[in-house]
Amino acid sequence: MKRDFAALGAAHFDVLVCGGGIYGAWTAYDAAMRGLKVALVEQGDWAGATSSASSKLIHGGLRYLESYDFKLVKKALTERGMLLEVAPHRVWPLRFCVPVYADSRIYRLQLKAGLMLYDLLAHIPDTNMRHRYFSNRKFAHRFAALSADGLRGGFTYADAQTDDARLVLELVAGAMAAGAVCVNYCKLTGLVEAGGKPSGATVQDRVGGGSQVVQARVLVNTAGQWLAANRESRSWCRLSKGVHLILPQLLGDEALLLTAQSDGRVFFMIPWYGRTLVGTTDTDYRGDIEHVVVEKADIDYLLREVNHFFNTRLTARDVIGSYAGLRVMRQSDATHPSDVSRDWEVRRGSDGVLYSIGGKLTSAREDAAVIADAVCTELGIDAPCKTKGRAFPWASDDFAAWSATVFDQAGRLGIDAECGKWLVRRHGKRAEGVLREVANDVALAGRIVPGLPLIYADLLFCAREEMVVHLDDLLRRRMPLLILARLDEAKVKEIAMRVAERLGWDEAREACEARAVISGLGCSQ
Repeated sequence: MKRDFAALGAAHFDVLVCGGGIYGAWTAYDAAMRGLKVALVEQGDWAGATSSASSKLIHGGLRYLESYDFKLVKKALTERGMLLEVAPHRVWPLRFCVPVYADSRIYRLQLKAGLMLYDLLAHIPDTNMRHRYFSNRKFAHRFAALSADGLRGGFTYADAQTDDARLVLELVAGAMAAGAVCVNYCKLTGLVEAGGKPSGATVQDRVGGGSQVVQARVLVNTAGQWLAANRESRSWCRLSKGVHLILPQLLGDEALLLTAQSDGRVFFMIPWYGRTLVGTTDTDYRGDIEHVVVEKADIDYLLREVNHFFNTRLTARDVIGSYAGLRVMRQSDATHPSDVSRDWEVRRGSDGVLYSIGGKLTSAREDAAVIADAVCTELGIDAPCKTKGRAFPWASDDFAAWSATVFDQAGRLGIDAECGKWLVRRHGKRAEGVLREVANDVALAGRIVPGLPLIYADLLFCAREEMVVHLDDLLRRRMPLLILARLDEAKVKEIAMRVAERLGWDEAREACEARAVISGLGCSQ
């Protein structure tokens, strides 16, 4: 993946997609697979906002059954099943456990009915993926740390998990392999019109400076939260802030779905990279969309709920990392954002641009296909969608056999089993490139941070191959070290020094990038 700003001015494109989150990535990939000439621009890094601030789940949304949003749940569950099949390296099964207490808001029979419907909508042929019920004794044994006071039993059911930022990155890579020109740190500064219709846009290079016009017959805006600042689209959007915390390992291989005691809202506790991911909050947001922060009240809320269910005394000092993101939802009169539908729509503005409003990580592929259909209709092209059921760009032909081979190779190179598992999940068939790094230097098999399954060879491979512009890109989205570990100043400087040559940085740039990460700002600010 090589960044090439000049390529944006070297061709006339069929479609220019503005916004490099999950919807922009899927749209660019879908359109490129149909044979369209595609350009994709992102003002920051790929998945730099909401698409790297999710709960890392590919799921149907069990809680949406309460609001009778069966169509949305079925749509998401269908996509979940397809993604598990075509991208086993990128999307993997995750079993959730739901305790039932004497004072639970949803009683056992209600939950049983909901889970039966959830399985029915998913058309699950594999009995291992269906829900199960456990008595209080067996459920307490399954989660020994969970409070047993008033526990009546519990259910387990299946959903799936991913690394959201790497999901976006793989789709961008797939779009590029199909001929799309994709450039990060490239800001749209204005539209260009011809005959009263948009014919392109002016874009600014936020790395090398300068600007140019991108000629395109159709423009698509997938800018997520920035739609709320756009004159054309702001009235269509409602923003909700979601906060997640990273805590030490509190779980095994299974996740928990819990109902907050304070307000009855659902939140998750999820195993992720050997840590525990807790979230999310769901509050209306009207603040600065450029700087969405985790506030003390957000942390207090989530820790209070975790402590209630685990009989612990966790404080802010126990929080390893945190992040906040903004969900874009369709405008609604609902009192609370939790009651707003997560469904999606595409709208054409009076400026002639197609706008993507709302949606979910799980169902973004199907929605992007609708966007690409609209583009093809406008272009007068008959080109059907090719992404449904298609193996992902980094997927292997025979995942079981291939992954067994990779694990064996990794073990012989001194890479421990947990790191090997995450190499497969992070890179798919490109993991072989990381293994070659270790074969050339066995010291690169070492973990960057003890307790985290991320190795130095992975770091260097990402720096060289994955369009990294700033150190923050590498340490937050290519590998999420900044939220999974408390990196001290010495560690950040060491990492900057290791990757400087791969990224072509001189000593001044290396120092700037390290300072930017340490200060929490960024060289691009």
